[in-house]
Amino acid sequence: MKANSDAYVRISHLGKVYPSQRGDVEALVDLNLDIRPGEFVSVLGPSGCGKSTLLKCIAGLEPVTSGNIQINGRPLDGPPDRLGVVFQRDVLLDWRTILNNVLLQAEFLGHKRAAYRDRALQLLQRFGLQGFEDRHPWELSGGMRQRASICRALLCDPELLLMDEPFGALDAMTRDDLNLELTRIWQGTNKTVLFITHSIVEAVFLSDRVAMMSRGPGRFIDVIEIDLPRPRALSVRETQEFGHYTQKIRHHFAELGILQE
Repeated sequence: MKANSDAYVRISHLGKVYPSQRGDVEALVDLNLDIRPGEFVSVLGPSGCGKSTLLKCIAGLEPVTSGNIQINGRPLDGPPDRLGVVFQRDVLLDWRTILNNVLLQAEFLGHKRAAYRDRALQLLQRFGLQGFEDRHPWELSGGMRQRASICRALLCDPELLLMDEPFGALDAMTRDDLNLELTRIWQGTNKTVLFITHSIVEAVFLSDRVAMMSRGPGRFIDVIEIDLPRPRALSVRETQEFGHYTQKIRHHFAELGILQE
């Protein structure tokens, strides 16, 4: 977690405390992490460790209590430019069609919808939603809805993509499919990605590095470099090298009493 002068995201001594009448709740403690431009970093930890809070702080949706965050060399003050966010839930608007839900990102940023219509249609096609543009979210499965939410986040070509356990509620086959599509998108666009997950296998498969967090209050306990060749097929998960990384992470969590071996 040594400082990197070329960091796109720099998290320095970050702390987050939620005030309460029953006493302050410390969510994050002295977090330090640099994420390089174009790097894919996963944050891995148990439920309640502050992973989502960290993502909201980086997105400018939560003020930090101590420390600071820099995006592309600038101190964070509200949501950064060129940002895309995918939440655990798809957060689609049921009264809007899928196409109009995707175009909402352009409206939110003050762009003209017409200028982004073709890109929205291309993204929907890429994510297997061609033919569903005029459907409403309640007509789609959970996996299809989450695909639409990813299209919305990618619409305006963000430099920084924040993803908060976006595949956690999906079935295994859909999750695998979206893991593959996400890696194709990332490798083709050189976006900087911070991916929140509680799946060790998913973190190792997707990432250049995996930042491990302790139980709350959350703090980084280690950052693991994942030296596996890209592009990665799902079959890499069956290799000895992949198993080495998952076992190393599992053993580290077991030593802290977070997992049982």
